[in-house]
Amino acid sequence: MSEAFRMRLEALTALASKRILVLDGAMGTQIQGFALEEADFRGDRFPDWAIPLKGNNELLNLTRPDVILDIHRQFIDAGADLIETNTFSATTIAQGDYDMQGLADELAETGARLAREVADEASQELGRPIGVLGAIGPTNKTLSLSPDVNNPGYREVTFDEVRAAYEAQARMMAPFVDFFLIETVFDTLNAKAAIKALLDLEAETGVTRPVILSGTITDASGRTLSGQTAEAFWTSLSHARPWAVGLNCALGADAMRQHIVALSRVVDTRIIAYPNAGLPNAFGEYDETPDQTAAHLRDWAESGLVNVLGGCCGTTPAHIAAIAGAVRHAAPRQPATPGPAMRLSGLEPFELAS
Repeated sequence: MSEAFRMRLEALTALASKRILVLDGAMGTQIQGFALEEADFRGDRFPDWAIPLKGNNELLNLTRPDVILDIHRQFIDAGADLIETNTFSATTIAQGDYDMQGLADELAETGARLAREVADEASQELGRPIGVLGAIGPTNKTLSLSPDVNNPGYREVTFDEVRAAYEAQARMMAPFVDFFLIETVFDTLNAKAAIKALLDLEAETGVTRPVILSGTITDASGRTLSGQTAEAFWTSLSHARPWAVGLNCALGADAMRQHIVALSRVVDTRIIAYPNAGLPNAFGEYDETPDQTAAHLRDWAESGLVNVLGGCCGTTPAHIAAIAGAVRHAAPRQPATPGPAMRLSGLEPFELAS
């Protein structure tokens, strides 16, 4: 780990002990706001690609980097302390939908480099540390469930294939990111493959990056798609000793709160939460206003439930600005119980680092 990375990580960890950190909002929502067309995704490099490319948001790292840089900067100017790379689906597995498996490494590296570029520039201008989270999405395949109801034992991918895809993605992002964020976890076995990939990469290179884990409670059942409650999700992954753990996506803040409360009772590290701007309407749009989202999250902060707050689907820079203002004076959550000094990265465990 370079001295610049270490200093930034120490500064962010120290800041997290004093106040709630603010995460950015929805990259996909912002991209939709640019009303990009197929030609924007193809650019000059992929004009004759046989498969439609609109919707492959990670491809914009190559064809419209100006859009991605602008979105990152908008969230930073809104008050974000942490921004996510545009790499949610930058794996060979996810890029298979567009027959772009061979571009996955480039998409991951470029997405991380763009985020680092804008974060460093803004940090110099604003005089505050800005962390970059290497976003690692769940892929479009699941290891726990069969896609064929008539063949419950069938899997489209193996654990080793998922692990290898994640390791390749992480390897390309590692030089640029401060944290790895394994997010929107609907299948805990996929997350375990990602954790194994990061452990293998660390063992090989000696490069350490703290890890953040964020699961997704899919509906009113209060469980992930692979059947776990929030508490069970934590129990299954606590061995990774993440810098923070929490929930994102699927639910708005009002429905997510009970699951964050459940986590706060058992988790011995920081808690991160970035809910959607409510639930989508009949047109797939999110109607919850910045003030409404901020009011929910102000309550979470004042109740001592969280350490990092941001937004997922439907949240804009206006939402992040409202959240930042709402939680500015709230104290960060303290851990429920001290945890063992086991960790994935070189950081001290929560009760010492904070």
